[in-house]
Amino acid sequence: MSSDPIGPAGLRSNRREVLQDFCRLGGALLLAGGCGQSSRPSEISDASTWDEILRLARGSTLRLAMWDGDPAINAYMRDYVAARLSDDHGVSLQVVGGQGRELVNKLMVDLETDRAVGDIDLMWINGETFYQLRTMNALFGPFTARLPNSQYVDWDSPYVAKDFQQPVEGFECPWGNVQFTIIYNSVAVPEPPRTMESLGAWIRDHPGRFTFDNSFTGMTFLKSLLYELAGGPESLDGPFDEGLYLAASEKLWTWLIELQPKLWRDGETFPESVAQLHQLFSNGEVDFSLSNNDGEVANKVLHGLLPESARAYVLDSGTIRNSHYLGIPVNAPNKAAAMVTANFLISPEAQLRKARPDTWGDGTVLSLKLLPEEWRERFANIEGRTRVPSREELERHALPEPASEVMVRLHADFRRRIIERRS
Repeated sequence: MSSDPIGPAGLRSNRREVLQDFCRLGGALLLAGGCGQSSRPSEISDASTWDEILRLARGSTLRLAMWDGDPAINAYMRDYVAARLSDDHGVSLQVVGGQGRELVNKLMVDLETDRAVGDIDLMWINGETFYQLRTMNALFGPFTARLPNSQYVDWDSPYVAKDFQQPVEGFECPWGNVQFTIIYNSVAVPEPPRTMESLGAWIRDHPGRFTFDNSFTGMTFLKSLLYELAGGPESLDGPFDEGLYLAASEKLWTWLIELQPKLWRDGETFPESVAQLHQLFSNGEVDFSLSNNDGEVANKVLHGLLPESARAYVLDSGTIRNSHYLGIPVNAPNKAAAMVTANFLISPEAQLRKARPDTWGDGTVLSLKLLPEEWRERFANIEGRTRVPSREELERHALPEPASEVMVRLHADFRRRIIERRS
């Protein structure tokens, strides 16, 4: 990819194409190229030392745009991160709601109007959003190699180096690493089904006791199954393959259509969110729930949102593992504060705190092999992680995120082939 600066005219032309595709594909940008650095001004130069960046950050207010729908995550940011940033670095943290398409649209307008200074300093992003922002040249970077704590990140890991098959290349900083799990009621289901075939048999034998949400988590469940139907762990690597997707997804819809009458409420409707699915599980209406975070089951039990009988596992054929990231807008007003904040959030202390089930239960992006011995032992023995296999065990069944178009197509085809078929 080119690293040459692109002038305003070129940016506007590229963003116009992005906007057209964005509207046409409902938010999925499937363009190639256009990933060069922007020529937008910054208070940070290539020659800036880390001490200078720390000095520039002190006394500033850091506006972080992120999903704010989980009380535990909000408490971590409010009660721990904000306090430490203020005490250690003189940075005031201000969390604002915003994610996905909302951030893409906002930055698109900023850049179309040549707004050199925006009002967001740091964003919680991943996958599809990262691809869109890179295509728009809307991200500042590369910056991650300049973060002192990046020494503890294994940048060769496929679950760090690529985000939905898109090379990260220093334009976003990994913040958490999670793996999709199936949550089950260990009293009602002592031995949960571990293959797609046995899961189908269990659903047929227990009508009404299984469903999945029709949002991101549910589509990740289908995406994990798609791997097996496409040929295994490496079958969906690389750019989107139309023929492979059509062949594998046709098998998926055939499997699901056969099972649909045996799902919760006869498959006539699906929970709109994973939170609703958790509620059905907690109420005893279904025997399974789902999570994109392998540590969530312990966190939700501790907070009384899931029953004590809840356990989590992965299918033998594997489930999706990915990282979520932090990105800095190209027109962020406080890039130094953004870098200081990102560096703190990937510190061993902040990562360990976040990984605790009583805090968040979010998996670390730090490599235990690269950490000092004292931290390695603490990460290997996180108290309370007893309802799910170890992260090392889970990784043996991990599948990388395929190209972002797979998720977009799955969601659209699910509505057309499953939901609308019964309406």
